[in-house]
Amino acid sequence: MKRYAVVLGSSGGIGEAVSRKLAADGWSLYLHYNYNEVRASRLKTELTETYPDAEFQLVQSDFSELDGATKLADQVGHVQAIVVASGQSMLKLLTDTTRSDMEALWRVHMQNPAMFISLASPQLRSHPVSYVVFIGSIWGNTGAAGEVMYSAVKGAQHAFVKAYAKEAAYTGTRVNAIAPGWIETEMNGELTDEDKQLVIDQIPLQSTGQPEQVADLASFLISGQADYMTGEIVKLNGGWYM
Repeated sequence: MKRYAVVLGSSGGIGEAVSRKLAADGWSLYLHYNYNEVRASRLKTELTETYPDAEFQLVQSDFSELDGATKLADQVGHVQAIVVASGQSMLKLLTDTTRSDMEALWRVHMQNPAMFISLASPQLRSHPVSYVVFIGSIWGNTGAAGEVMYSAVKGAQHAFVKAYAKEAAYTGTRVNAIAPGWIETEMNGELTDEDKQLVIDQIPLQSTGQPEQVADLASFLISGQADYMTGEIVKLNGGWYM
């Protein structure tokens, strides 16, 4: 029997790494993307060639739209795990953040992922054990000046995980989150080397993280080896915030 997982945001840096790791673990995947079809198609081709016994399907949906979750739910089936790796950053002062900015952040990070999980929950419940993993953020734990609304929606993700873990535990669904610190992805590529070094100087391990390290932790959370864990926000930040 194939095991099916949905990776939301599979065309992003972390989502791509998570997809590769889960494919290596034997999962068949629904590879969700919004606009980067070329990158998502390249990933699907790579995984199909490397793991011919598994199944990989591209699924497109724009989570900044009201119907994003419904559109995605209509494209998937037999889901046992959901990894929410989709998102968008926003480096703006609160006074410069518009209503449309706020609405887009809320829909992409919280409203549509939560609605999709709700719509997919009958599929999750059909398995004795199933999984939901959010890729949250260090800023959901401690907040960041200049990223107030981004911090707010990441904090909402963390709160959702804690609440839904209690609600879904009775049906066997484990719900956890990973809160990464600085991970080397395109999202952080706009900062200068000087700004990056200022951050590294604050990290006890004196280095930034890699997408593959996030993927390894996501893999562990849905591997069956962490099945007595639910409702946790696992920090992955080199000691930057404890």
